[in-house]
Amino acid sequence: MSDPDASGKILTTADGVPLKKSLQRALRRKTITSLLLVTPLFLFILLTFLLPITDMLLRSVDNKIVAELIPRTVPLLSQWDENGQDLPEENVYKAVFEDVSEGAAAKTILRLGRRLNFERAGMSTLFRKTVRKMKRIKQQPESYKAALLKMDKNWGNINTWKLIKRESSTITKSHFLSAVDRQINDDGTIGPKPEYKQIYIKLFGRTMVLSLVITLMTVILGYPIAYLLATLPTRISNMLMILVLLPFWTSLLVRTSAWIALLQKEGIINDLLVAIGLISNDFRIVMIHNKIGTIVAMTHILLPFMVLPLYSVMKTIPPSYMRAARSLGATQFTAFVRIYIPNSIPGIGAGGILVFILAIGYYITPELVGGTSGTFISNMIAYHIQGSLNWGLGAALGTMLLLLVLALYILYDKIVGIDNMKLG
Repeated sequence: MSDPDASGKILTTADGVPLKKSLQRALRRKTITSLLLVTPLFLFILLTFLLPITDMLLRSVDNKIVAELIPRTVPLLSQWDENGQDLPEENVYKAVFEDVSEGAAAKTILRLGRRLNFERAGMSTLFRKTVRKMKRIKQQPESYKAALLKMDKNWGNINTWKLIKRESSTITKSHFLSAVDRQINDDGTIGPKPEYKQIYIKLFGRTMVLSLVITLMTVILGYPIAYLLATLPTRISNMLMILVLLPFWTSLLVRTSAWIALLQKEGIINDLLVAIGLISNDFRIVMIHNKIGTIVAMTHILLPFMVLPLYSVMKTIPPSYMRAARSLGATQFTAFVRIYIPNSIPGIGAGGILVFILAIGYYITPELVGGTSGTFISNMIAYHIQGSLNWGLGAALGTMLLLLVLALYILYDKIVGIDNMKLG
């Protein structure tokens, strides 16, 4: 029903349709149109962002490979008392023998050895050696336990069976423990890894520190540039803005390679310092394959991401603010510090969080110029995904990095406030 007007008559459109019904139809059409326009963006975010992150979260705890490759052994091993001092019964050894034989024929059992080798060194060798010797057996052994012990004495090590039983669950926490330099000991307790294996906490700390240094360097270098662009006449500032945007038109790999040529011991910068007499030829500065190389190269690469937010905010600051401060007796420096800088803080916040988050996830530039002391945690994530194929640990490290970024974002919101972050 449509609402009547003051005279009691129902309001209608020119074609006789009640006005209320016509408005509802128009609103429904507008809503459907808006949804159709948003759908491509939603699908893009779903396919390129939400699904990959979900897959990463699942891989960080996924451990179905053990139960899938030794299906006979896992149920029997679950009944074995691992707290006792006795090895599993003969039926467990028979199940392992059959599972390994079947996996060797399908060429999948070595995947199990590689997975368990991530938890304890030597497990991959154990399964490879067992498969190799198992091919020589022509008839069914009288004792499967004796046959396996003859193949490799580690089948008589109770800790081997404890590891297989522990990792037989479809969900594991070992990846996250490894990501914080911890491990599950043979007695089931959680403790630190050996000192020579404790690398991830140091990498996380180095990533945070170097990213913060890079962010501060971009603020120091980018603020004067943005101030100059905001105060110059538009015609001149637009020409200079091209120089700020020029790095975006150059390949990241080319820019990083250029810094290698500049920073190396026989590079242009060292040659210049030697030529002008600041250093001798025997004491050239090492500026590549270390933290200095990472900071310099990444500061140059990420500098535009600081300049652009600063410039867009500074452009909105009325020049009359500074003139008013000067007319009230403030010096140029006092007016700049007490009037201009506070008004530009939203741009510093926007550029700072943008540069910091981008710096945390960089891995190409640190890989090329960072050496052993300038690499980030992202380099280790890339290594586990592409090199060691330990996708579980790589996913766990990626998940922790994601949680760390979210925590820093929430902390920034509590201290500064996201509402104060502006892009102009």
